[in-house]
Amino acid sequence: MMRRLLLLALMVVFIGGCSTYPDISRQRLETLPQRYSQFDLVLAWETKVVGDQTLVEGAAKNVRYAYMYDLEIWVAVMDAAGKVVARSMTFVIPSQLSMDEITEFGLKLPVAVAPGTRLRFTYKYRSNDGGDGDLFGGGLHSGMNWMQSFDAVVPTPSPPLPLKEGEFSQRKIGGNQVK
Repeated sequence: MMRRLLLLALMVVFIGGCSTYPDISRQRLETLPQRYSQFDLVLAWETKVVGDQTLVEGAAKNVRYAYMYDLEIWVAVMDAAGKVVARSMTFVIPSQLSMDEITEFGLKLPVAVAPGTRLRFTYKYRSNDGGDGDLFGGGLHSGMNWMQSFDAVVPTPSPPLPLKEGEFSQRKIGGNQVK
C-alpha cells in the first residue's frame, strides 16, 4: 500500500512538472495597439517617437504556409501628396518561420512621425507548403516569392487611464510620488 501511495505521489509531481508557461509572443501579438491581418500573415505593432526618430516594434505570425523564409518588413513614411519621406526595413529573425509561429521585429525610422501620418508597410518573403524537394517540387529553394503592401495611420496616443483609489502613479513631482 505504501508503495502505491509513493508511486501516486511521484506521478503527481512529474505531471505537475509538465505545466506550461504563457506564450509571451502570442500575448504581445494580441495586445499591440495596431494590427493587420491577411491570408498569410498577421502583423501587430506600435509606434514610438524617440527624439527625432520613430521606432516601429511589433510581432508577425505566419498563418498560411508550412514555412516562410527570409521575411523582410519595410516601413515608409508618406507625406500628404503620397511621396516617400523616409523609409527603413528589417530582416525578421529567425529566417524560417513555421506555420503559427510568432516572431518579433523592430525598425527605426529616421524621422519623428506625428499622429495622423500615413505609414506604408511592405512585407516580402519566400514560402513553402512542405514537400521533399524532388517529386512534387517542394523543398527549401522552391515555393513562391510574395510581396504585399498596406497603409496604416499613426494613431493619436490615448490619454493615461485614471488611477483607482489606492493606486500610485510612476510619476514623481518634486521627489514625491503622485497619487
